[in-house]
Parts: sequence; structure tokens; C-alpha cells
Amino acid sequence: MTHYQSQLEKYAELALVKGVNVQEGQGLIINAPIEAADLVRTISAKAYGKGAKNVHVEWGDEVLTFLKMKNAPMSVLENFPKWKAEGLEEMVADGYSLLSIYGPNPDLLKDVDSERVAKANKASAEALTSYRDYIMNDKTTWSIVAYPQQAWAEKVFPDASPKEAQDKLWEQIFQITRVDQEDPIQAWDEHNEHLRQAREYLNQKQYKKLHYKAPGTDLSIELVHDHIWHGGSTTSEGGVEFNPNMPTEEVFTMPHKYGVQGTVSSTKPLNYGGNLIENFTLTFENGKVVDYSAESGEETLKHLLESDDGAKRLGEVALVPNESPISQSGHIFFNTLYDENASCHLALGKAYPTNVAGGSSLDKDQMDAQGVNDSLVHEDFMMGSAEIDIDGETKDGSFEPIFRKGSWAIDFAKSTSDQEDNE
Repeated sequence: MTHYQSQLEKYAELALVKGVNVQEGQGLIINAPIEAADLVRTISAKAYGKGAKNVHVEWGDEVLTFLKMKNAPMSVLENFPKWKAEGLEEMVADGYSLLSIYGPNPDLLKDVDSERVAKANKASAEALTSYRDYIMNDKTTWSIVAYPQQAWAEKVFPDASPKEAQDKLWEQIFQITRVDQEDPIQAWDEHNEHLRQAREYLNQKQYKKLHYKAPGTDLSIELVHDHIWHGGSTTSEGGVEFNPNMPTEEVFTMPHKYGVQGTVSSTKPLNYGGNLIENFTLTFENGKVVDYSAESGEETLKHLLESDDGAKRLGEVALVPNESPISQSGHIFFNTLYDENASCHLALGKAYPTNVAGGSSLDKDQMDAQGVNDSLVHEDFMMGSAEIDIDGETKDGSFEPIFRKGSWAIDFAKSTSDQEDNE
């Protein structure tokens, strides 16, 4: 790793300053694979240097994960350790920020019965509900960054030698996260400003519906009343600015759980629970998936949709232009953090409460009445391409172009200025 040491230092600094934005006296949880020990140690040293009171690391080992999923009794898979869930919840309640280092093997569990994986995922989701509520409501700062584990690198670059594949993926990560620029912090400030212009324009518009047209896709999505578009950096409940995803190229908001009609086709594989779902189609009526198919991974898709009733409905709609650096790289990353930022996408399952005015204070009945979806899962899938057209329907029923051929049809700087002049 000495070859990349200077870049690794900049990457760690970026994750701490623009990612979780760890504060003096704050604790930090790091979720990481053991392969990323070098990055974790670099981040930990920098975190303590910024005054962090404690760095707690939750290590993961994919070999051990596979062995457990393959061999453990179902009774073990169906029961997530209570002590672990309570420990994590205790830390975020104490104000710890959360940094996840992500780069799973897309094919890790392809030889494991998908029902076993589904049972384990559901048990984990149920046990960690309160913990995840802290994250999804931005009660603390959190961020996700990538690490090119060997198996992931070889999936992205199958014709390269193992070392070359990992080197190539490092180069992609550094480029896409702007680490290769002279001042990555400034580059992210400029990028966040562009995303701020996009979300502010859309928030002023308050479109009633979005209409999608692309090969295999003819879909209308109603947006909840008083929806809020987010994108780029956001602010925690305590007033600290952070970037939840690095990279990020999206602006996103909340669909109405009962207001989705039509058919949508995926444009990139979905890595769910160590299995790939490829070339799948979902048909919605009154917000609910009523039919589905997949060229591969259909059984895994079935288990995802059957996680609970909310898993059959949408919790997020996100817009990403085809000019994003991830899309322009020409690679399929088989990794949701990267692929979702190359493509317009939707998410099955739980909505982010912060995407609607007053959302964090709504109880379950109020959420349902307002159209806010709730679920144990939140799974993004990619459905954008250079062929997608998207129109916004205004409250008076007129249509305005938002995307044409996969690109923004709006000049945000000019449009926001014009809107302000007319107010």
C-alpha cells in the first residue's frame, strides 16, 4: 500500500472532514472489512488527532460470513445478538458518528440458500431498527466510503491480474471521490454547491408527480405533499454538516407509498445480500409491486420483496445525470454505493423521514396517512440510462422536462435566479 500512501492519507482525511465530519469529544464507530485495516488505522489516527474521544471498530470477515451463512443452524441465523444491537444503539445515543467502509464481494453468497440469507438479513434489520433510526433521521453524522477488497476488484476488472485489478479499482475510487485533485476538500465544496442548486430548484418546484419513459420503463411516481429534496451534504440534528455517501451524485426525495403506477426495468445489477439480481422488471399498481421478473437472481428478488409489506413499495426516488463521473467511467461496479451514483435509481422499502417536512416526528399512523413508506429494508436499484426522459407534473397538471436522454434539462443556476426574481 506504500504506492498509494499519500492518496490513502487524503482519502482518510476526506472521509473524516467531508464525510462524517467528526467533532472534538465525539466518538466514532467504523464498520470495516479486515482487508481495510490499513485504511482503518489511518482514519483512526486522524480521528484521534481531531479530538475524537474513542474509535470503535466493528470488523467484518467475508470468509467467516460465508462459513456462518453456509453452516450455522437456522436458529442462529434467525436471532441477531441482542447485546450487539444494544451496544451499537448505546453508542449512537451517546452521539457517536458512524463511518462504514464498504466493498463486498458481489458473489459471496451465491452458493448459499437464498432463504438462509433472507432470514439472517431480516433478523439483523429487526434487531437494529432503533440503531438505524438514528442514521435515517440524521440524529448523528454518518457516511459510507469504499475499499477495493480483492474479490470486488476482480469482479469489476475480470481480465486483469489480482494486483492489477485492485490497483485499477483504487485509481477509480480516488478519481471518482476527487481524491486525485489537488484540493479534494475544495472540490467537494464545489460539488456540494452544484447539488445544492439542483435540490433547491426542485424544492421550490414541488412537483406533484414524476413521469419516466425509457426502454422497458413507463412509470409515474407521485411525490408526498411537502416533500424535501436532499443531495450532497446535509446537516445532522445537532447542526453538523456531513456527506452521507462518498461518492454522491444524486438528489433524492420521497415517493408516495400509494402513488406509484406502471413498469420499471433495471439498468444495472443489484447486489443484495451477497447475490446479484440482474435485468429485472417491477410492475406497480397503487404503489405496490404486483408483478416481477429477473433474468437471474429472481429467487433473491422474491425474498427481498417478501421481507415485509413495505418492501414491495418505494421509499426513495433519486435523480443522477448520465454525465456523473461514475457513469462516464464506463464500468459496472456491482456495488450499490457506486452504481447508484451512476444512474437514476429508486429504493424499495423504508423512506428517509427527513425527505418530508416534519417527518422525524410522525408516528406510524401519521406516516401511512401522509404516504411515507416504512419497512425493515431500504434497497436502491438502478433504472437510469442515457435514454431516460423524466417530466415533472406541476400542481395544475402541466408537464415540464427534468431529464432528456439521461441528462438534466434544467440550467439550475439560471432557473433558481429566475425563480428568486419572480418571488
